[in-house]
Amino acid sequence: MLLEGEPRYRIDQLFRGLWVEGLALEKITTVPKSLRVRLGEYFAPSLAVVNDVRSDHGATRKWVFRLENGSTIETVLMRYEDRVTVCVSSQAGCAMGCTFCATGQAGFSGQLSLGEVLEQVMFAAHAAAPERLSNVVFMGMGEPLANYAVTVAALRRLHDFRGLSARHLTVSTVGVAPAIERLAREGLPLTLAVSLHAANDAARDELVPLNRRYPLGRLREACEYWLETTGRRLSFEWALIDGVNDTDDALDELAEYAAPLGAHVNLIPLNPTPGYLVRGSSEERVGEFRAGLRARGINATVRNTRGRSIAAACGQLASVTNPKRRSVLLRKVSSVSN
Repeated sequence: MLLEGEPRYRIDQLFRGLWVEGLALEKITTVPKSLRVRLGEYFAPSLAVVNDVRSDHGATRKWVFRLENGSTIETVLMRYEDRVTVCVSSQAGCAMGCTFCATGQAGFSGQLSLGEVLEQVMFAAHAAAPERLSNVVFMGMGEPLANYAVTVAALRRLHDFRGLSARHLTVSTVGVAPAIERLAREGLPLTLAVSLHAANDAARDELVPLNRRYPLGRLREACEYWLETTGRRLSFEWALIDGVNDTDDALDELAEYAAPLGAHVNLIPLNPTPGYLVRGSSEERVGEFRAGLRARGINATVRNTRGRSIAAACGQLASVTNPKRRSVLLRKVSSVSN
């Protein structure tokens, strides 16, 4: 036992220092230095900083971490006027293969452990000080519901130990329908964001390959179950791609899909990635698309893009260049949109 011979209150001191105050082990001065050194030998950080870049006048900061197995992940800290948010990765790379996402183009390297997920959060919390880290979003590299046990364990610890409201925890998924239903039964009233991007199966099969396994009808069932079980509003993420899913037909399809679910739509102008030549929608078209949704009774907002200059924006993490794959994707998406 690492605490053998220590008074029982040492556990409370360590818990408060690590979770409540968010301190690094060596800064918990209520614990003797000798004990901190001894514990530090067993609990060395598992994430090594490879790169640390900032944008938006310092309000957005991205770290590239190397794991002990050599894989890399990325974590983004964003400061807003009313909150401080960290976007964490749940996997090294991603196996979902979404064609417009740099992480999906890079492929899958492996699952993250619970410690590796939580360490991202606590690293960001230390960097944010003296401001308090208020929101955690599982929107970084990977599909959180494909690493289900770790994702839920991290959510529970952030809620129970760190004291974050479940409403300040967001999980994004491309639509792993059975896992959405399972998550609904966990009793955590968190925010669920479904990366939809197309509301007809032909187009979504190309943009989000998982749709071939869980098509829109099955996904709708999972979304309905989420609403019935949790009572929490659902969000749809929609990356606007010029001529692909920003057309009038796409708008009608989205409105028809979202309206019965009472879903909020979060529009995201497509961020550039080296492996995907199709452009994001123009600012004018983004505004028209939002107005069209609102005219159809859909609550829609446009995401404030952060970190684009440092490849930290939505869909940009782990950017790769693969000319052969790029040309194939361009042909596929063009055929769907015509």
